[in-house]
Order: sequence, then C-alpha cells, then structure tokens
Amino acid sequence: MKVLVKLGGSLLDAAESRNNLAAQIAAAAGRHQVAVVHGGGKQMTRYLAERGIESRFVGGLRVTGPETIDAVLKVFAGTVNHELVASLNRAGARAVGLSGIDGLLAEAEPMDPALGAVGRVVRSNAALLDLLAGSGYLPVVACVAGDRSGNIYNVNADQMAVACAAAFGAAQIVFLTDVEGVRDGEGRVRAALSAEESRGLIADGVATGGMQAKLEAALAALGGGVPAVRIAPGAAPAVLERLLAGEEIGTRIGGARECGA
Repeated sequence: MKVLVKLGGSLLDAAESRNNLAAQIAAAAGRHQVAVVHGGGKQMTRYLAERGIESRFVGGLRVTGPETIDAVLKVFAGTVNHELVASLNRAGARAVGLSGIDGLLAEAEPMDPALGAVGRVVRSNAALLDLLAGSGYLPVVACVAGDRSGNIYNVNADQMAVACAAAFGAAQIVFLTDVEGVRDGEGRVRAALSAEESRGLIADGVATGGMQAKLEAALAALGGGVPAVRIAPGAAPAVLERLLAGEEIGTRIGGARECGA
C-alpha cells in the first residue's frame, strides 16, 4: 500500500517528538511504500524573527518576498528537511531529502501577486517518488516548488501533500498534527466525516484557520482520487502504526473500507 504522511512543523521542532515520529515512519516504510511531506512554519517564523524580519500573513499564507524565499530554502529545504532525514536514517530508514524543485516533482505557478513567491501546485510528477519508494528509499519532501523557468515558490504544506499523494497514487494521506482531530459545533472530535459534512463545517464557520485548511486539503485529496484522509494527533502513542492497522484515531474523511492496511 502507498501512504503519504504529512508532518506539521510543530511536531518536528523538538528532537524527542521528531525522533519518535521518525521511528514510527521508518517502521511503516518497512511494510508499505511511504512518502513524507513536511512543513516548518514555526521554525520559519523564528528564523525570520532572529534576523529582524517580520512575518506577514494574508489569508493564512505567509507573504514571501525575496528575503523570505531565501529563508524558505534555508529552513524548509535545509534545516527542517535534513534534521528529519537524519532522524529517519537513525531509525533505520533510507531517507532521501527532496523538495518539489527536484525532478520537477511539484510544479507551481504564482498564487497572488500580493503574496509574492507563494505558489499553487499545478502539476505533480510522481516518477521520482515511485522510483525511490519502489527501490526501498523513503522520500522526504519539503514544501518548496518550482517551475520550468527556474522560479522558486513557497507552497502550503497541506497543498503539497495533496498534490504529491494524488500523483503518487496513495491509498491514504495521514495528516499528523498538534490537534486531536476535527471538532464539530459542540466541540466533539468526530471519528469520521463525509465530504458533505466537511464542507458543512467550513460553511458554518465551525472549522476555521488551520483546520479549515486541513479540511479543504482533504476535500481536494478526495477529489484528486485519494480514497481516504486521516487527521490525527501526532503525539498519540504509536499513532501511525495504529492508524495503518485501521484503528479510529482522530478523524477519518473518506470511505472506511479504504482506510485500513
């Protein structure tokens, strides 16, 4: 089974959490073809602040000027990516650090001039993921994309995960986050949501901010042919092994049949 795991940057900031998740992913890669996409927003904000650069956001997206795109490469495709690759290798995987620029894995176009070099993935070429995962390697993709003119784009990590998963032919995407799952209007974590229910939570203003972005990414994944999406707490014990065994942790979006191993 092909699985794409998306890791939020907050889970990778501390060595203990990073190493714990790396061990789980390395174990899963021994049984499945796994690809990883990661963010690093928390690390990016800290890096910029240390250099006196204010982080500005429009619609939840980081405005990315020339000084910020340089930081995107240094932080996302540099420190965060290589620290995760090192942790995965320590756990026994054969991890390979990538960005969407490599092999034109993720081709993007500008999203909005007001956002600078923020991109929208318009095409994902999964041949590199297939080559690596099919040969026993573990591809680890930073949320940086490019185009055929040599431009570089900062891409939302959830959107990068969806594009890569659809092209990779993943049976499911596992979003490991710092929340327990998707909550409904009464504050309860929903074990399962249909696409229609997910749209309703967004339309009713229940799912906002980061969770709205997660649900929109999940809907895009289902629309792109990924059978199921899981949104689950990355800090839960043995969370990835349990999810791939079919245990209901966090929130499942999509058909129950496709979510098990």
